[in-house]
Amino acid sequence: MASLTPHSLKIKLWAFFIASCVELSAKTAAPNFVLVYIDDLGWADTSVEMIEGRENTRSDFYQTPHLQGMADRGLVFSDAYAPAPVCTPSRNAMLHGMTPARMLNSTLNTHRSSKEYRGKITIPQALKLANPDYIAAHFGKWHIPTMKPSDAGYDFTEKEKGTGNGEGDYLDDMRTHLPDDDPKRLFSLTQMTKDFISEQADAERPFFVQLSHYSVHIWHDSLKETREKYRALPRPIKAVDSDYLPDDEIPDFKHNWLLNYAAMIEDTDRSFGDLLDHIEALGIDDNTYVIFTSDNGGGLRGNAPLQGAKGDLTEGGIRIPLVVCGPGVPKGQYCSVPTAGWDWLPTFYQLAGGTAPLPEELDGVSIADTFTLGDAAVVERPGDALIFHFPWYNGEPESSIRRGDFKLLKNLDTQAVALYKLSEDLSEEYDLKSSYPEMSASLEQQMMEYLDSVGAEDVNQLRAGFLKNIEGEWLIKAEARADSNRAAAAAGDAQAQQQLAEAEKFIKWLKQEAIFTRDRMAMSEDAK
Repeated sequence: MASLTPHSLKIKLWAFFIASCVELSAKTAAPNFVLVYIDDLGWADTSVEMIEGRENTRSDFYQTPHLQGMADRGLVFSDAYAPAPVCTPSRNAMLHGMTPARMLNSTLNTHRSSKEYRGKITIPQALKLANPDYIAAHFGKWHIPTMKPSDAGYDFTEKEKGTGNGEGDYLDDMRTHLPDDDPKRLFSLTQMTKDFISEQADAERPFFVQLSHYSVHIWHDSLKETREKYRALPRPIKAVDSDYLPDDEIPDFKHNWLLNYAAMIEDTDRSFGDLLDHIEALGIDDNTYVIFTSDNGGGLRGNAPLQGAKGDLTEGGIRIPLVVCGPGVPKGQYCSVPTAGWDWLPTFYQLAGGTAPLPEELDGVSIADTFTLGDAAVVERPGDALIFHFPWYNGEPESSIRRGDFKLLKNLDTQAVALYKLSEDLSEEYDLKSSYPEMSASLEQQMMEYLDSVGAEDVNQLRAGFLKNIEGEWLIKAEARADSNRAAAAAGDAQAQQQLAEAEKFIKWLKQEAIFTRDRMAMSEDAK
C-alpha cells in the first residue's frame, strides 16, 4: 500500500473538505415549497391577466397588487385546471397525484367507498422520499374527511383531524363568529405559516407548507376598512343597488354582496403579500417555490369570459388562476402548457431531487421543466390529455376531456356531447362536433376508455346511495325532530315552533329531492 506524504495527505484532506462542502450544500440547497391554496377563486377574479394581452382575463374591480407583483417576477399559467369543480375531490386529488375518477372521490358526498387511496403516496410523503429532511405543514381548510393530515404525512397542522368550512366562519366553539380583524382567519393562518417557515429556516431544514385559506368561500367576510375602499370606487358593471346599502342593512354573512367579496379578495391578497415579504426577509426567496392557485372555479356575478362556474366542468368551473415564482423561474412570463392539480406531486418530487420511480398509478406528470422553459418545455402526459369526471347526482353530471386545443364535454344523463376549440372559443359558445366528427369521436372514446379503466363512479350508483340517505336516516331523524316539537309548538312555545318549522322545511326538501333524483335516474337509464 502506498504511503501518504504530507503533500498527498494535504491533497486528500482538501478533496475530502470539498466533498463534504458539496454534500452539505446539496442538503441545504433542497428547495422549499409554499403552496397557497385559495377557496373558490375565479380564474379572472384577480388583477393579473391570465392570458397575456387579454384584458378580459383579469378583473378591473377586484385588486390584488401583491399577486400582480409576484406575477411580474414569476410565471403565469394560462391553462391551469383544478382536479374537480368542487372542494373535497379537488383537494384529495391534488394531495395524491391522481384524478378524482381514479380515487372514487368525484363529488362532494361519495356514497361508494372512497378509501381506496388510503396508504397511497401523498405530496409530503413524496418529498420525504426524495429527501427525508423535509418537514411538512398544513394550515387552514383541510376538508378531506376520510383522513387526517398526519395520515398524509404532515408534521404540523392546527387541528389534528383537519378542518372544514365552519372554522372559516367561527371560533372553535362553532358558535362565536370570528373577530372582525381576522375575517376568514386570513391573518392568523398567515401568521401560523410565517412562524412555521421561520422555524424551518432557522434550523436550515427544507420544508413544504400548504396554506389553504377559507377565503373566498361563502360565507364572505372582510375588513370594514377594505369594504369602505370599494364602496368609494367607481361602480362596476356587476354591481346592483343593494351592494351599496349600509353595512348594518346587509344580512349577516350575506354571500352575494359584491363589495364584501371584492374586499375579501383584497384582504386575501394583503395576507399573501405579508407572507411573500416574510420569505424575502428571511433570505430564502431564492430557494423557495411559491405557488398561488385555487381549488376550483369561482363565479360570483358571472365568470366572464368563461362559461359556467363552480360545480360545472365548463371552463368556469375548473380553469383556475396559477402563478409560480422561485429559483430559475423566468420573470414576467406566461405558459400555456395545460396542467391540472394532480401534477403537483410529481412536480415537487422532481424539483426536490427525487429519483426513485413513483407509483405507476399516478395520473400526474411533472411540469418542473415549464418552471424554467415555459412553453418550450416538453411535458409527456399519457394520452396527451386531461380527463375530468363529475357525476353530480343531484345536478348536471358531466365528464370532459381536453387534448391540445380541443375539449369535449359529455352530459352523463342525456349522453349528449359538445366539442369546443378553446384557442378560438374560450367561452365555449360554439359546438364544433359536426365540423370535427372524427375528433369528437376520438376524444369521447379516449375519455370513456380511461373512465372504464379506473372504475369511475356511475352517476346512478351515486344517486342510489343518495336516495338511501334521504329516504332513510336523514328523513327518519328529521321526522323525529318534528314530532318531538309538535306538542310544545301547539302549546305556543316559540322555540319549538321555530324548530318544528325548520324540520318540516327540511322534510319537504328531502321528499322533493327524492322525486327529482328518481326522475333523473329514469332519464339517465332511458338515454343509455
